[in-house]
Amino acid sequence: MNLKGKKVLVIGTGVSGIAAATLLIETGADTILYDSSEKLCEADIRAKSQAFENVPVLLGAAGTQQILSQCSAATDKQDAPPYSIAVLSPGVPVDLPLVEALRESGVSIWGEIELAYRCAKGRLAAITGTNGKTTTTALVGEILKSYFADVKVVGNIGIPYTSLATQMTDETVTAAEISSFQLETADTFCPDVSAILNITPDHLNRHHTIECYIKIKESIVKNQTPGQTCVLNYEDEALRTFGNTIETKLNVIYFSSRQTLERGLYLENGTIYYADADGVHAVIDTGELNLLGTHNYENVMAACAVTHALGVPFEKIREVLKIFRAVAHRIEYVGEINGVRYYNDSKATNPDAAIKGIRAMERPTWLIGGGYDKQSEYGEWIDAFDGKVVKLVLIGATKEKIAKEAAEKGFTEVVMCDSLEDAVTYCHSHAREKDAVLLSPACASWDMFPNYEKRGDIFKEIVRSYQQ
Repeated sequence: MNLKGKKVLVIGTGVSGIAAATLLIETGADTILYDSSEKLCEADIRAKSQAFENVPVLLGAAGTQQILSQCSAATDKQDAPPYSIAVLSPGVPVDLPLVEALRESGVSIWGEIELAYRCAKGRLAAITGTNGKTTTTALVGEILKSYFADVKVVGNIGIPYTSLATQMTDETVTAAEISSFQLETADTFCPDVSAILNITPDHLNRHHTIECYIKIKESIVKNQTPGQTCVLNYEDEALRTFGNTIETKLNVIYFSSRQTLERGLYLENGTIYYADADGVHAVIDTGELNLLGTHNYENVMAACAVTHALGVPFEKIREVLKIFRAVAHRIEYVGEINGVRYYNDSKATNPDAAIKGIRAMERPTWLIGGGYDKQSEYGEWIDAFDGKVVKLVLIGATKEKIAKEAAEKGFTEVVMCDSLEDAVTYCHSHAREKDAVLLSPACASWDMFPNYEKRGDIFKEIVRSYQQ
């Protein structure tokens, strides 16, 4: 797409915003950077790239007011919009007054992945879902790299799509982890293969209703055309129903951890099978995998379906499955101290993900939970303890709320701590040989940490300090 000379406002100066702005400058767009934070310094933002030397930077309340005034003037006078395009970083809600004002003045609203998609080339696999996206995307990437010469892994996995878009050619095969925040601002975005792993309540503080959240997740297929593929979890009722509505348009491939399927991938008696018109084929025994838990077997099946749809033979897929290890912060084994095993599941930022974490444990477990409040309910998570949790050690903004729900469920083995370090220290002092300590918070990290990665890294640092 030709963006040369177009006036483009980039909203948000985090990793995604900086990558988007850099791409726009490369394309010759007239780029403006904006961030609402009063804490940011213009010099610090310019220092992030030499390309920003002459780029206008709008910050804080003054920047916000300037843009709103421009929008108001354009709307009142029915003039041309103040910008051709506004590119939103994923963390920017689409219903912000500023975004609404831009839209009403005629500015096209794009997200970072929309910009990247319009500039990129090659084939694309896009993976979304409430849980398992990062593990599945990483596994898809590794399988693709074993078979294709030019593979990129981008998106919510931590590498902005825009940062690699100009490096892609017609021969590139890209695996992208796509969040609901990113799908909100997708317009022409169209993967060759899409996958929706599961849908459970999450981010309702942003999406407001589960119905809206489901609709956004399902929108990943909206531009796909006949002959393209969508991979869906058969055990998710919403996705099974959705599959019935799109199977006349797309090639729908299901995966299931509970049912024997006539077509698709399924788990039966510890073996993953693939069924197609030619019969049933064994893919791999779960005992050959380095991943724990049924949820990870679902991730494996989804990755198999996605990569096979892109042309990778199962023989090559099987080779990668045998050596692939858990992604950091997803039930990541940290170490053993005095016979107690420690696991980092910091990516469990909602109750459903945390349920999968506790179900994967095979030892009496000291569970560290709590964090930022995304308006989640924790009853099902507590029910999943199922006699396995020795003590629930709570931290963060939600600790009182979770403790109350635990008491209502009859679970009273609860300890309150002021910090993650205090929680790990408590578990280290009380856990016994053949127990496990699991950080699986069921909450986001933003009340105490900038992101779940930092929370997990600090957990690992604390554990390793006891190993010295």
